[in-house]
Amino acid sequence: MATTQEIGVTARETIERPERTRADVVPEFTPELAAEMAPLYEKVKHVVTPLEWPQFAPLIKAINTLKKERNATILAHNYMTPEIFHCVGDIRGDSLQLAKEAAKTDAEVIVQAGVHFMAETSKLLSPDKTVLIPDLEAGCSLASSITGADVRALREAYPGVPVVTYVNTSADVKAESDICCTSANAVKIVESLGVPRVLLIPDEFLAKYVQTQTDVEIITWKGHCEVHERFTGEELEAYRAADPSIKIIAHPECPPDVIEAADFTGSTAAMIDYVKEKHPPRVVLVTECSMASNVSAETPDVEFVKPCNLCPHMKRISLDNILDSLLYMQHEVTVDPAVAEKARRAVERMVNLTH
Repeated sequence: MATTQEIGVTARETIERPERTRADVVPEFTPELAAEMAPLYEKVKHVVTPLEWPQFAPLIKAINTLKKERNATILAHNYMTPEIFHCVGDIRGDSLQLAKEAAKTDAEVIVQAGVHFMAETSKLLSPDKTVLIPDLEAGCSLASSITGADVRALREAYPGVPVVTYVNTSADVKAESDICCTSANAVKIVESLGVPRVLLIPDEFLAKYVQTQTDVEIITWKGHCEVHERFTGEELEAYRAADPSIKIIAHPECPPDVIEAADFTGSTAAMIDYVKEKHPPRVVLVTECSMASNVSAETPDVEFVKPCNLCPHMKRISLDNILDSLLYMQHEVTVDPAVAEKARRAVERMVNLTH
């Protein structure tokens, strides 16, 4: 019988080596490359230091070259770091917006610079495209808080009550739902059903916020985003005490005391629009830290005061693993066809209602 060591050696010897390696596609940082990449550095120079750029620029060059070869589009979520968001992202925005826009492209490959449920949503809306995620461990505390079995149990506990599911969930959960919603359209979706009460899952704080905007009774689940749940109204009041003119803009995934302390509450897109339209001199964006860095590139006249909470899952995505994903076409995301059909139906119902 072969020993474990012998089996290991045999396995390594029979592994088929890729045609190209990183060394073949990543150029050196030369004065010529620096000049070529200067327009991209201009976009991020306020948050990427001159010491960091020589490490980033060759990776960015390689990624942007490879995605043309692969006929790929990179979807960059608002919570990506600036060198990803501004320098390699082809479509930038929130999760559903990314998936919808990617479906309209001629790209054969989607690279999801975001977390796993976003890649699943992209696959739902682009079933014929290859969807890759750079890190399979890029999950989400909110999406992980509930399963399809949990939704089935809720239906048994509340027979006849419609299930409205936040898009920040797995395909399995979407498949057990009647309709999906986003933080931007949740109130509209809930009221469109014409019933006295609904299950709005899994984000407890989003559900509580929606309850303040409607007379429909909201039943929810105790799921939370680990980024937004850490903010407190007390810390925001401290910012306001230090500068009464500061504007506080919160995401509805935040706890109720944070919403109460805010000047404006809205989805990521609404938060960005508020800053771009009103140009407050100083602003606190109560959401994931990288979003402020990305918005500041387009609003240099606005000072962002950051109570900085980073998403550990989003930060698993890097230039390095985006490059590897494209180079080796690795970490493909698939959804069981039976699940996908039902999940897609829940998403499409939402899209049809809101357009």
